[in-house]
Amino acid sequence: MIFDYATLKVIWWLFVGVLLIGFSITDGFDLGVGALLPFIGRNDEERRVVINSIGATWDGNQVWFITAGGAIFAAWPLVYATAFSGFYIALILTLFALFFRPVGFDYRSKVDDRRWRSAWDWGLFAGGFVPSLIFGVAFGNLLQGVPFHFDEDMRVFYTGSFFGLLNPFAILAGVVSLSMLLMHGATYLSIRTEGVIEKRAVAASKYAAILLIVSFAAAGVWIYKGIEGYKIVSMLSANVASTPLDKVVEKSAGAWLANYDAYPVLWIAPLLGFLGAAMTIVFSSAGKRILAFVTSSLSLAGVILTAGIAMFPFVMPSSSDPRSSLTVWDSVSSHGTLQIMFWVVVIFLPIVLAYTSWVYRVLRGKITVDTIRANDHSVY
Repeated sequence: MIFDYATLKVIWWLFVGVLLIGFSITDGFDLGVGALLPFIGRNDEERRVVINSIGATWDGNQVWFITAGGAIFAAWPLVYATAFSGFYIALILTLFALFFRPVGFDYRSKVDDRRWRSAWDWGLFAGGFVPSLIFGVAFGNLLQGVPFHFDEDMRVFYTGSFFGLLNPFAILAGVVSLSMLLMHGATYLSIRTEGVIEKRAVAASKYAAILLIVSFAAAGVWIYKGIEGYKIVSMLSANVASTPLDKVVEKSAGAWLANYDAYPVLWIAPLLGFLGAAMTIVFSSAGKRILAFVTSSLSLAGVILTAGIAMFPFVMPSSSDPRSSLTVWDSVSSHGTLQIMFWVVVIFLPIVLAYTSWVYRVLRGKITVDTIRANDHSVY
């Protein structure tokens, strides 16, 4: 089966979206659990319970993050190059925060000292909190446009600053991201623990879900009332290999809602974000932990899809030169590259999903204080 170039461009937009959703659902609860660690675990044994609830799977889940980065590099090389130069400091901070995770997991319990373990607990907190916040801040800046442009030789110039990324709307988007991963992490933790830790996790999931609903609604109103979107006025055919400069782009109020206006069925995405969070509260209160995790996952997918659908076909809009904006049509690799990668995904993604499902089936069950005491030298 050989797809035409335009179809493959859309397929790869979908694939990248699937990878981002997969990352948020799997590694997302790891980040959420890490950010909740110092607050849900009140003593050393309780914190070890929290850590070991994700200890066997966190590194495998992080592969989704690496795969998403690799897919962007291979499918959207211009996006990869521009984002990693423009968001360099933010990405370095994220990377440094993530460094705390493998080291913290492996070395926290090596020394039986309260100060040593407490320091690593806060390191694991940073490893969950900082990436969760920065991912949302990045999306907030994408929705506003990023200050970069290309010259006629296709050299990219970034004209913004790190502190410019920390604008009010971007911080609100960061709160959306942080709250949804806290909700997801707490919901997962309620499945894997019992007793007082489970009760605290349930409470945390409810508060985080409420914060998600409020912040997500606030972001939507802000986009509707105060943020101009982007729209393509003219361009070469989607089947023609072109550069970002071969189009005319305008900013206009309400442009980010154009896809929803054209296809009302797409409103199911933001509805899923709200409804999933609300049902997480309901199921958590009713003691239906698995269902709460499912609805939490659906809420994450809804939030990510809402942003992706609003921006389509834009991937990285430019605020300083709108025609330099990177889109699904003009920032991609060659037809042959996308075709080969398509078959790689079709073959290997089901294998990865099957293996991941098997791992979680084998490792299912509760982690308790008694588990930690009985396996003191073989668990984190």
